[in-house]
Amino acid sequence: MRLQAELDDKGLRLDHFLARRLETITRSQIQHLNRTGAVQIDGRKEKSGYRIRGNEAIDIDLISLEVAPLQPEHIPLQICFEDDDLAIIEKPAGLVVHPGSGTRNHTVVHGLLYHFKNLSNSGGEGRPGIVHRIDKRTSGLLIVAKNNQTHALLGRAFQDRKIEKTYTALVHGKLKHSEGVIDVAISRHPTIRTRMAARPNRGRSALTQYKLVETFREFSLLDVEIKTGRTHQIRVHLSSIGHPVVGDVVYGEGSYQSFVRRYGPFDRYFLHAASLRFLHPRTGKELEFHSPLPQELQKLLNRLR
Repeated sequence: MRLQAELDDKGLRLDHFLARRLETITRSQIQHLNRTGAVQIDGRKEKSGYRIRGNEAIDIDLISLEVAPLQPEHIPLQICFEDDDLAIIEKPAGLVVHPGSGTRNHTVVHGLLYHFKNLSNSGGEGRPGIVHRIDKRTSGLLIVAKNNQTHALLGRAFQDRKIEKTYTALVHGKLKHSEGVIDVAISRHPTIRTRMAARPNRGRSALTQYKLVETFREFSLLDVEIKTGRTHQIRVHLSSIGHPVVGDVVYGEGSYQSFVRRYGPFDRYFLHAASLRFLHPRTGKELEFHSPLPQELQKLLNRLR
């Protein structure tokens, strides 16, 4: 696609110009296009902050945004529970939940298509069955919807905070209190748009509760319960109080580097979705699931002990 900048566009940032002209493309997709060199101005690549002069020809290669047809993949997934309406699976660390920017295949979704005949499709293109997500570098329990009615009811339950999710997290430092609540809104980072930030009175409300389980010389093991489901919520909140999650190079870069120097490479977060409790959306029966720590996390705890 070729766009011609006009005098009325003069002074606009490149990403803002593209957002105006490409109304069907999201900001994250625009960032992806810029980052991968798919946008050229008069034949040259520029950063997102480039200011439009008003007479440029802007070429955009949209091929990278095309959604590849989803094909089932034989990805081993541990299935904890399954009936006609939903399933509970364990997502291993390192596996992305659904296709997106930079990830075309080998996701949880591709594995779901292999394991299950029926999945909801109301979550959007490329996300069959996906009601909620877990970060790539996080492991644990994930709810999968097999039909659209169940998907809608589960989505409402998440919004109404009727699904209890508890995570196990190892964080840097010793906490002053054995339990606490972090009630701080979360929004996009003001300058680094790929990150989130805890910003009081700005963004969407976010509530995280934590309880101390065990203390080590330099670390604390916590049970963390989230009452809202904001992007990167646990990692952002715990970092905001000075206790970033072990393995988190994004919100705890300094602590991560110190950890690696002492304990060696650690290519995941010490964050595990350990338990789920909710009412079955059709039968009303209470369901409760627990997931033990993955071997690599247990091994680190044993080493610290």
